[in-house]
Amino acid sequence: MKKCPKCGSSRYKQKRNSEDSGQIEKEGFALKVVWYLPIVPRLKRLFANPKDAKNLRCHVTERRCDKLLRHPADSMQWKNIDKEFPKFDEECRNICFGLATDGMNPFGNLSTNHSCWPIILFIYNLSSGLSMKRKYMMLSVMISGPKQPGNDIDVYLNPLLEDFKLLWVDGVEVFDFSLLKLS
Repeated sequence: MKKCPKCGSSRYKQKRNSEDSGQIEKEGFALKVVWYLPIVPRLKRLFANPKDAKNLRCHVTERRCDKLLRHPADSMQWKNIDKEFPKFDEECRNICFGLATDGMNPFGNLSTNHSCWPIILFIYNLSSGLSMKRKYMMLSVMISGPKQPGNDIDVYLNPLLEDFKLLWVDGVEVFDFSLLKLS
């Protein structure tokens, strides 16, 4: 595609031809490149592994409730969300995510003007020791380009937000393999 299907802006940097005609080239270097790695298939794979599926329920089954803040589920914000959305709280397999991002320079040279912005999801259903392990951190979006996304980062988050809407509104059926009894 040469234009954004939503806003119609050009995909390419606009630069002038070397001649003095003043025409703007339509193609050249891409402004930004965004990679999206869908989260729904990865969640299905987590529930397909009996050990991981059991770990995704440990915020309910194995957490100590002693009025100390040992897990994000002990926080007031988590409890407020549970009060506001009681149906979400009824099913212990519903996933709570944390989102983090920060820019980095992949080439290690501060004089280059290229940046990468990984957007990583953390699964808060896991125990505190597991939620920060590399295996459970989900790279969902990678924004790469000559400049940081800045205030327009929401444009790049659209595919992720569409997956979140799918999970929240319609839901996705997944078989919990931790409940499977093998004889």
